[in-house]
Amino acid sequence: MKFIIHKAETRGYANHGWLIAKHSFSFASWYNPERIHFGALRVLNDDIVAPGMGFGKHPHDNMEIITIPLRGALRHEDSMGFSEAIHEGEVQVMSAGSGIYHSEFNASDVDDINLFQIWIFPNKQNVEPRYDQIKYDLAESKNKFLQLVSPNSDDEGTWIHQNAWISLVSLNEDDCIEYKLKDSKNGIYFMIIDGEFDIENNLLNSRDAIGIWENEKTRIKTITKGKILAIEVPMIF
Repeated sequence: MKFIIHKAETRGYANHGWLIAKHSFSFASWYNPERIHFGALRVLNDDIVAPGMGFGKHPHDNMEIITIPLRGALRHEDSMGFSEAIHEGEVQVMSAGSGIYHSEFNASDVDDINLFQIWIFPNKQNVEPRYDQIKYDLAESKNKFLQLVSPNSDDEGTWIHQNAWISLVSLNEDDCIEYKLKDSKNGIYFMIIDGEFDIENNLLNSRDAIGIWENEKTRIKTITKGKILAIEVPMIF
């Protein structure tokens, strides 16, 4: 087994007034040559956006972009004609493919929004851009990994152009669970949303993360109840 730990306080940090951003991997003005990506996982940003503020229209191409609000709601508009609000308890997928423009704004003029934005390198280039949005029930993640994203359009959750899976689990104190890779050649990146956990004898707290590879099964034990986001990705792509 090989692993790398990213403690919460080692993430990149930017305060733009309207946006407080923490970067697990090099992004924008924050560059760390040892934190470029974890396999096909290129970006994991933990953003807090002020009421009524957001990201104006900007381009993307050849990237799978997944947005998961942790609280609040986000207003999305894009060049494909979609104009949607995505809320806590929902997942948004955008395959940028051959190229799109989009904007993202806090849907509330009163409350901020906290979200994870995840970028994953695709396994196909210049595909037709697509947009999808699904709801999930947090209760279904109790003591089991609830699949949010997979490579398969007919599988649970939504899908992306990569041999990758994103799951969410909620655990109570003293629970134990095991994550088994869907593909033994992949690696798994666990982001602690909240709570305290022992993952393969490593103690991790809120917003700490651990990436593990060359290990088909990972043991997780809860110290205090909380939630974990699991991102399984190819290590070679």
